Amino acid sequence: MKPLPAWIQELLPEHRRYFTEVGERRIHVMEFGPESGVPLLCIHGNPTWGFLYRRIAAQLADYPVRVIAPDLPGLGFSDRPDFSEHTLDNHARWMAAFVESLELEGYGLVIQDWGGPIGLLGAGRAGGMRALIVLNTVIGPPRPGFKATAFHRFSKTPGLSDIAFRLLGFPQIDLGMAQGDRGSISGAVSKAYRFPLKGLRNNAAPLAMARMVPDSTDHASIPSLRETFSYFDEFDGPTEVVWGMRDPVLGGVIRYLRKIRPDATFTITQAGHFLQEEVPAEIATACLRALRDADLLN
Repeated sequence: MKPLPAWIQELLPEHRRYFTEVGERRIHVMEFGPESGVPLLCIHGNPTWGFLYRRIAAQLADYPVRVIAPDLPGLGFSDRPDFSEHTLDNHARWMAAFVESLELEGYGLVIQDWGGPIGLLGAGRAGGMRALIVLNTVIGPPRPGFKATAFHRFSKTPGLSDIAFRLLGFPQIDLGMAQGDRGSISGAVSKAYRFPLKGLRNNAAPLAMARMVPDSTDHASIPSLRETFSYFDEFDGPTEVVWGMRDPVLGGVIRYLRKIRPDATFTITQAGHFLQEEVPAEIATACLRALRDADLLN
C-alpha cells in the first residue's frame, strides 16, 4: 500500500490502513483505536473520505472503541467505479458486503450525508447494528411537493456541471462554504479532502453522487430511499441525532427527524454540513452514550 503523504499523516491520530476486497471492489479503510475495541462504523458522504472522522477518533482515543472508517467506492482511496455504476442500490450492495466482511457481532453506526442512506441500507441488509448515530443526512425519499436544492439542480445541468465538477474540482475545492465556521475546512485540511480526487480519472464520483439525489418522484434512488426510511423508522436500538443547524443544504431536515423519531436523543449545534470538523466532542459524546445504552460499552 502506498503511504499517505507526510502532511496528511500529521493530521491523523494513530491509525491502521488496509484494503479489503468486496466483490469486484477494493475498499480503502482506516481504523483508529484498539482492534479489540467496540466497533464503531463511520460512513462519510460526498465528496469526502474516512479522513472526515479523524477528530471524532481523537476524542475517543481514551476509550476501548474501534473506529472503522471506510472510503466509499469512487471517493478517498477506494476503487473508482464507472460513472454509471454510481447508484444508491450499488453503493448499498457494496456497503452490505463490506459490513459482512468485518464479521462483527454488534456495532454502532455513524452516518452523514450520502453515508446516511448508504450506511443504513448496508447495515440493515447485513444485520448486527446495535446503536445508531445520525449526523446531517437524508433518511428517506423526498416528501410530495419537494424542490431539489440549487446545488443538486446545478449538478444535473449538462455541460456546465461537468466543467465545474470534473475540471474545476467542485465542490471539494471549497467545502468550507457549507460550514458554520468556514475556517474549519481550510489550509492543509482542505487540501487533504482534495488530494484523493486529483485528476480527471479520479474525480467522477462527486458529480455522479450529486446526481444520485432525487429531482423527481420517479428518480432511480427513490426505491432505495424508501428502504432506508424503513430501517430508520423500525430500528429500536439507541438512536442519537447530532445536527448542524448552519448546514445550508440539510439544516432544516431536523424538524422532520424530530417528528418521525421523537424517541431519539437530539444534540443541536451551530455547525455546518461537515459537522465532524466543528463539533467532534459533541459527536463523540453521543457515540459513547449510544454504545453504552446498547450495552456494547461499559
